Amino acid sequence: MIEHTVRVHPSSANLARDDQLAYKIAQVAVDPVPVDDDVTEMVINRVIDNAAVAVASLTRAPIVSARGQALAHRVSAGGTGASLFGVDEKTSPEWAAWANGVAVRELDFHDTFLAADYSHPGDNIPAILAVAEHTGRSGADVVRGIATGYEIQVNLVKGICLHKHKIDHVAHLGPSAAAGIGTLLGLQTETIFQAIGQALHTTTATRQSRKGEISTWKAHAPAFAGKMAVEAVDRAMRGQTSPVPIYEGEDGVIAWILDGPDAEYTVPLPSPGEPKRAILDTYTKEHSAEYQAQAWIDLARKLHREHPEVTDPANVDSVVIRTSHHTHYVIGSGANDPQKYDPSASRETLDHSIPYIFTVALQDGTWHHVHSYAPERAGREDTVALWQKVTTAEDPEWTRRYHSLDISEKAFGGAVEIILTNGTVITDEIAVADAHPLGARPFARRQYIEKFRTLAEGIVDDAEINRFLTTVQQLPQLSADELVGLNIQAADGVVDLSVTPKGLF
Repeated sequence: MIEHTVRVHPSSANLARDDQLAYKIAQVAVDPVPVDDDVTEMVINRVIDNAAVAVASLTRAPIVSARGQALAHRVSAGGTGASLFGVDEKTSPEWAAWANGVAVRELDFHDTFLAADYSHPGDNIPAILAVAEHTGRSGADVVRGIATGYEIQVNLVKGICLHKHKIDHVAHLGPSAAAGIGTLLGLQTETIFQAIGQALHTTTATRQSRKGEISTWKAHAPAFAGKMAVEAVDRAMRGQTSPVPIYEGEDGVIAWILDGPDAEYTVPLPSPGEPKRAILDTYTKEHSAEYQAQAWIDLARKLHREHPEVTDPANVDSVVIRTSHHTHYVIGSGANDPQKYDPSASRETLDHSIPYIFTVALQDGTWHHVHSYAPERAGREDTVALWQKVTTAEDPEWTRRYHSLDISEKAFGGAVEIILTNGTVITDEIAVADAHPLGARPFARRQYIEKFRTLAEGIVDDAEINRFLTTVQQLPQLSADELVGLNIQAADGVVDLSVTPKGLF
């Protein structure tokens, strides 16, 4: 890896293309280095993972809305169109990236990478797949494009913190998706460079979408970034240019949105000829909740089995979760969001409330992507009583481990102290989720397939489930004509295209 120093330069410096981060990213995208076999296998796993969480949300309101918007647009003239999850319909690639991106993100249930910032790198996949299908690319092209998308997003997340400045993490997704599409299409370095700049410029927004009363836009934000990446590539291919330098300019992202004109960042990127392996640093979710909640659900399930007395609020005086700065301030009581303790809060809000999530997992000994968020579940009297006793606190050691670059000690959990009304103190801790590569039950191909089958049950017919799983595991060998087989058809009666909210289009 090459560690690139990124800082602000005055316009008078006329910073050369080769010295700009966006250009260096583009150079990685055009590198013809082969994709390693284990990376290819993980790409397949993540395509399965995305499909699983997408089919599970096909009838949810944000997906119905986004799909309706997409179907209001015809297939564009430059290709054959791109499929929409769950239905036998096509639209133009940017709108397919939009609708499929919302479906993938809605349940907060796919992969994650956390470092200086955080991300869901699987959000790259809908845009790359949509463009691939529209333009007649092969499965091998798709694998290369996805490997690039993950590589760029993971390394931006390692080097540049956005959330410190309350900027939404999808600002790293626009550039990574544009780079991935550039690899997919075999574009020139200059074209990808211009697309990256446009994608970053149009996808930088505040984190209010993940604060307080969290709205349905949380699922739309990465889909919007994917859509903007597709459109940015289209404009760049037509010769249109972007703000330059987008990161380093004196009125650019670093100078005015991030740490300011004196800031300096270090972003690692593969050297020429070095394989793109960043996808192997990422991890998926066993549970439908914000990633920092994954380990806490697993620990709560363990405590449910070992100490059933803690499920009754009458027995509990207090529950203190000692964890990292990020977990405490983003999904814990340190956020100072009263909505995190509100039984009538939205699903989006509850899946960013570790006090709620820990309480329900502690009482139920399990977690479900629908039932655990149901209004009647959130409003249960004994749950509300116990929930109000759960607080979080930052622990410097867990913060250090959260930010560690050593994968063997990097952690997203913490320690819990439960004080019972009789004076008994119960303590336990967990570093990583069970499904994490270093966890108790790491996810492999079998677990990804089980996750897909579980989430598709009752939504997709068995024959279609088996067909998809056979097709996707042959991804590197798929021809352009066979790529459409990565779409999944819902069972008859699951999706009613006549039921679509009215809008402008």
